[in-house]
Amino acid sequence: MRHSGQSGNHIAASLVAVLVLLGIATFINYVDRGNLSIAAPMLKDELAISASQLGLLLSAFFWTYACLQPLAGWLVDRYNVNWVFAGGFLLWSLATAATGAVHVFAALFALRLLLGVGESVAYPSYSKIIATNFAEEHRGIANAAVSAGLVLGPGFGMLLGGALMARYGWRPFFIVLGLGSLLWLIPWIKFKPQQSASVRTDVGAAPTLAEFLQLRSAWGTCVGLFCSNYLSYFLITWLPFYLVRERQFTMDDMAKIGGAMYLMGAVCGMFAGWLSDRWIAAGGTTTRVRKTIAGGGLALGGISLGVAAFCGSALTVALLIVGMIGFGILSSNIWAITQTLAGPTAAGRWTGFQNFVGNLAGVVAPAVTGFVVDRTGHFAGAFLIVAGISVIGTVCWVFVIGPIEQVQWHERRQARTGAPHAL
Repeated sequence: MRHSGQSGNHIAASLVAVLVLLGIATFINYVDRGNLSIAAPMLKDELAISASQLGLLLSAFFWTYACLQPLAGWLVDRYNVNWVFAGGFLLWSLATAATGAVHVFAALFALRLLLGVGESVAYPSYSKIIATNFAEEHRGIANAAVSAGLVLGPGFGMLLGGALMARYGWRPFFIVLGLGSLLWLIPWIKFKPQQSASVRTDVGAAPTLAEFLQLRSAWGTCVGLFCSNYLSYFLITWLPFYLVRERQFTMDDMAKIGGAMYLMGAVCGMFAGWLSDRWIAAGGTTTRVRKTIAGGGLALGGISLGVAAFCGSALTVALLIVGMIGFGILSSNIWAITQTLAGPTAAGRWTGFQNFVGNLAGVVAPAVTGFVVDRTGHFAGAFLIVAGISVIGTVCWVFVIGPIEQVQWHERRQARTGAPHAL
């Protein structure tokens, strides 16, 4: 089913259906993980908790999500990725629905942990499916379709979710969203990629953790993803609270601003994915193309947010939009880098290791931001932290990662002399 022999730049219709479903799944994924932050102003008052406690609640999802990434990567390399992904989707949708029915902090915390368990299989599954079914010159647009869901999910949550919560309360939104999402499983069972089911993965060829940690590029992708995710999760978890409480926007205004940010990020991300594929097809090296777009996007996003904290409301909104555009550009290519480095055999395992480190940012960013806001009374310091971490991430994507070429795992094992072999 891999279409390297297809003429021109056309992608088989069956793979287009798969991409659409992956994009929708990512969209639902990010609505579900970000919806608690939209409800944060109301939830904080209802439960009478501090900003630090709210930060812990917002980060709870990432505790299980990050820690289970290596296991999730192993699962999708070892078993049929289609069914592993479907099982995780079912679990996280039910956890979302149940969140709307509980009324105490401990129960909310437990359900956010369960949500992280279900969603942990998502990105290893995306990478496995794309690396197995899409050639290099199509991975930019394939990953952009997934990243569009990543960016549109929080935007939709803020735009429509914020408006609905303001009118009906936050609990009905969770229940309807969780149960309604289950309808996605019907087309997935029909259109799931057949190659993932028919090709047996050579699990022994996939890297062990020790082999993975010997690669310079592995460290680059892991730290780069942590820094990229820090920016994203800072916005997902704290942007609604920041706009409503510090900038004094109404819930409706917050929803419109967030919706505009994420919509622009999605559009620019899709364009960046398309552009990267055309650049490679025109003769650009994978290394130059992917690094330029990933590093440039993160630099644009981080610097824009760092400046935004010290501007008036109107300019702040404009810079927040630019920051999200930078993240959209970045997100269209970072997983294409991983998929090329790992190859189809190890895509799930590498993604799992990388996503474990990268999603620790989901634990750190909400908690650190809550701590800073509690101590200083405002968000300026938190925005500066985002900018600094983004600079570190840019260095990783551009300079720490070596040439973006598939690692030959068998050859590395045969030629190993005991010294680390940098990629």
